[in-house]
Amino acid sequence: MFEERRARRQANRAFDHGDGVTRYRMRQKVLAIGDDYWIDDDSGDHVYKVDGKAMRLRKTFHIEDRTGHRVATVQGRALRVKDTMEIEDADGHRIAMVKKALINPLRDRWHIEQADGPDLAVHGNVLDHEYTIERDGTKVAEVSKKWFRLRDTYGLEIGPDTDHATVLAAAIAIDAMTHPGD
Repeated sequence: MFEERRARRQANRAFDHGDGVTRYRMRQKVLAIGDDYWIDDDSGDHVYKVDGKAMRLRKTFHIEDRTGHRVATVQGRALRVKDTMEIEDADGHRIAMVKKALINPLRDRWHIEQADGPDLAVHGNVLDHEYTIERDGTKVAEVSKKWFRLRDTYGLEIGPDTDHATVLAAAIAIDAMTHPGD
């Protein structure tokens, strides 16, 4: 048990120092249905396009790579007691489900259930885009506005051995559920 905690601390320190981390720039409040925007890497190059589908009963966002190939779809689930959004791969297979726990007066609780892997936990202030995503206590991604001066921009750092499309799609889902009218 002691070795597991030590390994988690070392992995989290490596993440915090940027070892193997990829940084993306995302825009908040642009996730209105029907809006399209780009997710850029830290060099400013377009990496993924988010295509918000208009005229749908459920919130739907397609994520495409820079060549136009769909890598994931984020779609709201209708008639659920709690907020959920499903993430599907390019073939329409569910790869994850992003869920918001029932209202807790002290803080929001979120988790990401992956179809082929351990669940991910979300910790922090999702409303202000300041949170981490962890797998078994080890940080796999961090969302923060502190890296950018632009008011409507936030960053997403994703560590190694993590599926970037799933984490980006989860961040889009959390943003869509947290800021539904923006």
